[in-house]
Amino acid sequence: MNNRINKLFQEKKERILSVYFTAGFPNLEDTVPTIQALQKNGVELIEIGMPFSDPVADGPVIQHSSLVSLQNGMSIRKLFDQLKDIRQSVDIPLILMGYINPVLQYGVEAFCRKCREIGIDGLIIPDLPLDVYEEEFKPIFEANNLHNIFLITPQTSEVRLRMIDSVSSGFIYMVSSNSTTGAKTSVSEFQKQYFERVNSMKLQNPRMIGFGISNAETFENACQYAAGAIIGSAFVKAMEGAGTLEQKVSDFIHSIVTEA
Repeated sequence: MNNRINKLFQEKKERILSVYFTAGFPNLEDTVPTIQALQKNGVELIEIGMPFSDPVADGPVIQHSSLVSLQNGMSIRKLFDQLKDIRQSVDIPLILMGYINPVLQYGVEAFCRKCREIGIDGLIIPDLPLDVYEEEFKPIFEANNLHNIFLITPQTSEVRLRMIDSVSSGFIYMVSSNSTTGAKTSVSEFQKQYFERVNSMKLQNPRMIGFGISNAETFENACQYAAGAIIGSAFVKAMEGAGTLEQKVSDFIHSIVTEA
């Protein structure tokens, strides 16, 4: 399977910046302008959060953004409607991230087909069990050229990690700690050992590190151990600040990475 995600990781091996944001936050129609502004400012991969009423894996910032987005009127159907022409203005990889329940309600096959129509490259569904994906959904994902990105944590055993690597495509999302999402300021010794342990396994899929990446320092640290890093909560929080959407995106991205 070959799509924009593969192309990105083939062309760039390090310091890939991925940003997560919640669709429909802070305002319902901010989804597309946020994606366009992120691409314009050099972000190479975008995770579009599908808000859910019970986001158990998320910290308070993303939980809050989900709640506001749902109150704004966001839904899967609304999101698909917003994204229908996204490939006319955006060419970087786009991933939808969220929980399995809304996908099941929409219908897995219909959901994946819609993703393909729009030009979505992959899905991150943290509460989709590995065996269920492999037995029931993998053929549907592959038929629609969609990568399914699995998360691993410091507690993931080597056996399970190798299993995830064998059924994964695109990249593996390395959760930097066992906590919910949220900004941290530095990388601990424990995290370094975990990153090094995973690197030593010589997995077939590239890795991206997420959870706790919030500033230039944590981004650079994470990039020493993986192909790049994913920033979520810190960006979502910045989007609630003052100023135009374009200015907030530009200021935030340039605080993380400056052109060499």
